[in-house]
Amino acid sequence: MSEAGKERNVNVSELSSVTVRFAGDSGDGIQLVGSQFANATAVAGNDLSTLPDYPAEIRAPAGSLAGVSGFQISFGDDSVMTPGNKPNVLVVMNPAALAVNLRNLDKGSVIIVNSDAFAPAALEKAGYKANPLEDGSLDNYRVIAVPASALTENALKDSGLQKPQVLKCKNFYMLGILFWMYGLPLGPTKERINAKFGKLPAVAAANSKVLEAGYYYAESTEIFDARFQTKKSAVAPGKYRNLTGNEAAAYALITAAKLLKKKLFYGSYPITPASEILQTLSKHRAKDVVVFQAEDEIAAMCATVGAAFAGELAATGTSGPGLSLKIEAMGLGVITELPMVIVNVQRGGPSTGLPTKTEQSDLLQAIFGRHGESPLAVLAAGSPADCFTTTLEAARLAVKYMTPVIVLSNSYLSNGSEPFRIPRLSELPKFDLQPLPAPEDFKPYRRDPVTLARPWAWPGLKGYEHRIGGLEKAEDTGAISYDPENHQRMTDIRAAKIAGIAREIPPTKVKGPESGELLVLGWGSTYGAITEAMGEARRAGLTVSSAHIRNLWPLPPDLGGLLKRFRRVLVPEENTGQLRLLLRSEYLADPIGLNKVQGQPINSDEILAKIKEVLGK
Repeated sequence: MSEAGKERNVNVSELSSVTVRFAGDSGDGIQLVGSQFANATAVAGNDLSTLPDYPAEIRAPAGSLAGVSGFQISFGDDSVMTPGNKPNVLVVMNPAALAVNLRNLDKGSVIIVNSDAFAPAALEKAGYKANPLEDGSLDNYRVIAVPASALTENALKDSGLQKPQVLKCKNFYMLGILFWMYGLPLGPTKERINAKFGKLPAVAAANSKVLEAGYYYAESTEIFDARFQTKKSAVAPGKYRNLTGNEAAAYALITAAKLLKKKLFYGSYPITPASEILQTLSKHRAKDVVVFQAEDEIAAMCATVGAAFAGELAATGTSGPGLSLKIEAMGLGVITELPMVIVNVQRGGPSTGLPTKTEQSDLLQAIFGRHGESPLAVLAAGSPADCFTTTLEAARLAVKYMTPVIVLSNSYLSNGSEPFRIPRLSELPKFDLQPLPAPEDFKPYRRDPVTLARPWAWPGLKGYEHRIGGLEKAEDTGAISYDPENHQRMTDIRAAKIAGIAREIPPTKVKGPESGELLVLGWGSTYGAITEAMGEARRAGLTVSSAHIRNLWPLPPDLGGLLKRFRRVLVPEENTGQLRLLLRSEYLADPIGLNKVQGQPINSDEILAKIKEVLGK
């Protein structure tokens, strides 16, 4: 019988959006079921935003607070801009997951628990003196206790799998309950299970069976007196794919290489949370996509400089500590004036810091963090899908202006996902590659009069032989020069070249009045939270405007004038005020900071509260 044929009549409530959080041990497969749920909601036509939340310890003790893994998703109509502030539904696999996440729940929220995991030893490890499912401490929530471990064992008693293998499937039992709750079809997820576990057909069959068992458990036991339907997102026609920010950045690099008709070279060293760019590109290795896993960050950056010298589109990726190690070789890229893209997926610091948590604290390092006068362009993506657009723009600027370009992402964007409309070829930007002069007119540092970019000649081109390196260059010829006046000229030219990129920055878009009492100015991953907060502020009758900048260096040419049109400027950042410091130094402005350094993204409630405080509301 079909899923629909077996269903009973229940009340169906329509919601504009819902936020669900899955939590448990890393071994509970939280990220797997979270991503499967996200894919199912995307297939159902919902807009979505996700926040995977990994534990920092690789092998934290099972059942410990430090070992809790989470996956949060908000889905619904096109009002969804973030993974949500607080879950409406929390799915927990053990007591530690409940203890870590309960403080983020509003009263009345739904908690679905695997009650089999609430044994005395597990409760003690999580810090509970009594079972919260029995002592009344959860009376202000709607708790639905499901003996998922026992039910999974019963469903798979004839599967032939060993007990540890069987119990690993309990996450899909809980997922099946959520599928019934929100009316999601089982078929597409079963297909993905078969694809993922294709080499283990018994495991694939077990997970599919348990998913279905959880679905019909929710249907037959009447543990819910209602189910929910979310409004669909009004999307532009086209082909969509659910992408993480890291995947989007990887596909942008491939796209840029194709548009340039060049090979892509990606040299990198694995580092959390940037490793998925390396892993994604390695799946697409071919004669036109070369992936090089170096022995360390320094080697990865030097290899990237070498690939750019060889005439190919060169890129590397890293996170905060890795960017520090790449800095000297990045200076080599600046003085040789070679095009390359450096993706920095920011994480909590300093040092190893919070390697699986998010932050925006590398802005000043990206702009200024090199020895000598080493200007280069810096861009920041605003959402997981925007990692594609921003990385593609970085590649375009790199080859047009012959410069390294840094793209700032962070853990929130790189691991989070959202639907991405695959652009048509006609919608992609044009890549302007300066033609080489005739061999007799070639000088390695003779510049284009508009962009000040030098020609991009590479080894093997007859008549274009030249030498470059880390020593200062003589103007035009590129010969080694220690002349003081020449060093002044070359330093000024390199700075003017990067400053000239500002000509290509479009006017800053302002949402709301063009001038007034308060402007909320953001960059990078705060985009979704600011947008949601602005919507709430307007519905509350507050007059406030917002703007978001992608180009962090050079800054938009109209930004100084924009700041002067508002009495006060609020800058939300996931650092201690780095953009605010930059605005003060560049424009003598005095913005108000909303700064959060907790390893978690700023949410719209926090921004809205600050807006009300600033406006005296």
